[in-house]
Amino acid sequence: MTYAIQAEGLTKRFGDTQALDGIDLTLPEGTVLGVLGPNGAGKTTAVRILATLQRPDGGRALVAGHDVVRDANAVRRAIGLTGQYASVDEMLTGRENLVLFGRLLNLRRADAAARAAELLRQFDLGEAADRRIKTYSGGMRRRLDLAASLVGRPSVIFLDEPTTGLDPSKRDDVWNLVRRLTEEGTSVLLTTQYLEEADALADAITVIDRGRVIADGTATELKQVVGGRFLRVQPTHAGDLGAVRGVLERHSSAGVESPGRGVLTMPIEGEQAFARIVADLAAHDLPVTELSMQLPSLDEVFFSLIGRSGEPADTQEALA
Repeated sequence: MTYAIQAEGLTKRFGDTQALDGIDLTLPEGTVLGVLGPNGAGKTTAVRILATLQRPDGGRALVAGHDVVRDANAVRRAIGLTGQYASVDEMLTGRENLVLFGRLLNLRRADAAARAAELLRQFDLGEAADRRIKTYSGGMRRRLDLAASLVGRPSVIFLDEPTTGLDPSKRDDVWNLVRRLTEEGTSVLLTTQYLEEADALADAITVIDRGRVIADGTATELKQVVGGRFLRVQPTHAGDLGAVRGVLERHSSAGVESPGRGVLTMPIEGEQAFARIVADLAAHDLPVTELSMQLPSLDEVFFSLIGRSGEPADTQEALA
């Protein structure tokens, strides 16, 4: 397997705060690695080191086959980066910003203009292309910033909370773009506060807390860490709720919960248990609108692993 990113034992300290404490990260080519963690966990520090914006205190990292310390220029030629805040020039138009990025990447003027026009179309900014950025909404600026990171067709892209400030429809547009990029062979490291975003996009997930990797694997593997499957049942008739609860309680020693109006849940193991419950409900003539086995949500996984709510640190690492 060929890796777009290989990081081993990365450390970084800011004063008395150990921002990174020996983290390892791997990103196979053409895949998406989601990096999750509370505020101050070290996510943005890791991205800054991998993008050559900061030097690690210890450890080693290769990006696109190049050492981030010894061959930083080669790394920069291979990557695109979208940070948490827009990096575009407010006094220039959207088109001028993208052309400028193209020229800085040594594209010929005609090629830079063509690439700018292509990205403006992709990000639904064509009508605003010749307006100054200071007139853009926050979501429009965010989309232009994303477009700017793609001007040079990088092989590795860092997306640091890329959909912050976007409405759900524009978030879906970004998700579709990420999927298209990986289909074309681009590798993506994604940090996000939207857990459904990691669930939807990431081939693998690494969870960081207090500068350390505390879990990694696919979304399904992480969900299985928290616990087994649970059964979710919604009776068709509200008056049957008590009777359905009675049926479920006969099949569970862990108890039945009611997370919402008219819905019951309980832990369940295996298809045989599921089949017995289905048969028991049918035998008691209790129709249901929903009857499904589900894994825990990624939200439940996250809070189970972290065990606390993330609070900003007192250092610049609060940006992470």
